[in-house]
Amino acid sequence: MTQMPFVSTEIATQPDLWRQVADGFAQYGGALPKAGQRVAAVGCGTSWFMAMAYAALREDLGQGETDAFAGSEFPAGRSYDAVVVISRSGTTTEVLDLIRATDLPTVAITATADSPIVELADHTILLDFADEQSVVQTRFATTTLALLRASLGEDLVKAAADARTALTLDVDDIAKLEQVTYVGTRWTVGLAHEAALKQREAASAWTEAYPAMDYRHGPIAIAQPGRGVWIFGEAPAGLVDDVTATGATLVHHADLDPMASLIVAQRVAVAKSLALGLNPDQPRSLSRSVILDA
Repeated sequence: MTQMPFVSTEIATQPDLWRQVADGFAQYGGALPKAGQRVAAVGCGTSWFMAMAYAALREDLGQGETDAFAGSEFPAGRSYDAVVVISRSGTTTEVLDLIRATDLPTVAITATADSPIVELADHTILLDFADEQSVVQTRFATTTLALLRASLGEDLVKAAADARTALTLDVDDIAKLEQVTYVGTRWTVGLAHEAALKQREAASAWTEAYPAMDYRHGPIAIAQPGRGVWIFGEAPAGLVDDVTATGATLVHHADLDPMASLIVAQRVAVAKSLALGLNPDQPRSLSRSVILDA
């Protein structure tokens, strides 16, 4: 590509967008679940991984029992006080089918004002200022998670500052790695899955993601020089030493908010894509939304 891809510009806007939703939480957060409610969070692809992060974080902060599901895997008949549905396009077949089929209260978070999800959901939070031209999701996903974190009472000032730092870090050496496995614990497991997805989407790269404590139960067998292991959040005891012993490159931004580390991973995915002569805005076989035939 001879011009900067849309996704690079969109990645760079994330610190400001996180502050925007955190500072204006009263405007966006009224429809979100209250502490003590039993909640399901649902999405597809990137949105599912943001749902995973939200669910684990909500439970860990004592806000209430929270489950996360891919749109196609929502358990019919299970009772919740609210279902939070994340969809950038608002047109994804699986989540629309879910909303049509359930009589549970639904809250949709979307970037598209005139999408079907706005008509179907009981409440809609519109983050159209975080929409994207690139097929590959970056800022809508993290801005949604920033909003959800703010709804749980988290202060995102440090996260936004760390995001600015993440935009300045050199990523060239990481982008040259043959393979990267991403790991996290609790809410950062969702971030690990999302980081792995970015490289697969943008650069057609071989990546994997696991809960950090499960990494030694098999996946560590592929670790070797020229490959990497990326840890989101706190590293479990002994894991850094075990990874180092394999000769693999360890990536761990221990001083950064994990969402800021995800920004670094987004930048790595774009850098790897461009180095391979690919278009990170238009990955092969992908579209902005998966809309299936009836």
